[in-house]
Amino acid sequence: EIAEEDLIPAEETIITLTQGGYIKRLNPATYKIQKRGGKGILGMKTIGEDIVEHFICANTHDNLLFFSDSGKVFQTPVYEIPEGQRVAKGRGLLNFLEISTQEKVLSLMPLSKKEKDSTKYLVICTKDGIIKKTAISEFENVRRSGLIAITLKKGDLLRKVSKTTGLDEIILVTKKGQSIRFKEKEIRPMGRVASGVKGIRPRKNDEVVGMDVIKMQISNGKLQIDKKRKDYLLVVTENGYGKRTDLKEYRLQGRGGTGIKTAKITSKTGSLVASRVLLGGEEDLIVISQKGQVIRTKISSIPILSRPTQGVRIMKLEEEDKVASATCI
Repeated sequence: EIAEEDLIPAEETIITLTQGGYIKRLNPATYKIQKRGGKGILGMKTIGEDIVEHFICANTHDNLLFFSDSGKVFQTPVYEIPEGQRVAKGRGLLNFLEISTQEKVLSLMPLSKKEKDSTKYLVICTKDGIIKKTAISEFENVRRSGLIAITLKKGDLLRKVSKTTGLDEIILVTKKGQSIRFKEKEIRPMGRVASGVKGIRPRKNDEVVGMDVIKMQISNGKLQIDKKRKDYLLVVTENGYGKRTDLKEYRLQGRGGTGIKTAKITSKTGSLVASRVLLGGEEDLIVISQKGQVIRTKISSIPILSRPTQGVRIMKLEEEDKVASATCI
């Protein structure tokens, strides 16, 4: 018997989700390479007050996990999300998930069959700097009606989810430009309903906006970063500024501290909204604004600068518009 998936070509796709719950997917070739600093092109038509919130790269054969503000996780195959036109608004999430209209999706994560074999844990971080890791086996059979992924403390929100091997390092980034890097081993595995432990201690009026994983490898019996790799932390601000910084500038610390400066935040740059660890395989950065403008630019065109710097203009935004999200392919 032929499964539906076998009839669908396995290919890269870009998924966009708005605050109002409209989702669509597009072929990455829709977005042509442009020079950094331009306005980009319209990538999604938003209706009324709705804004773009999530923008990720996945494969049509992946499963897509949706993490909500109630701490639940939902799942649907990527190919079930219909391919839309560049400026179309997409379809309502309620067509794919048994999610209440009151529940808001705060993080998306694709998971491939191959990754299920190499990944041991899902690591979840929250706005207030709480971090938790849970065995991926606990997310094997996510029902359409959802499962609990984390118990959140009052006022806290789920922010990011990453896949790890159990031997990696984690870097957390806050909107006011702080960051902390620590060993994943510092977080003991917990069940789905647990709350987690402190990953970073954000200062007053600050919150976590990014989490990424620095992949380790075993060489000569030692756990270390691939020395042939050039690793960077890329950060993007809400007013369209960004930069790359050598990961060597981020020393290992114990989890739970306030961290070190990763960017100089000014009224010109606005707050940090996205961060990505670059491990050498990525070529292009795609940035989308809240009003649906998209720019795709070469990562090599983004300068390598030290930690406490503002960065350069990656995207020119119209008044009242802000960067919503960024992804690398």
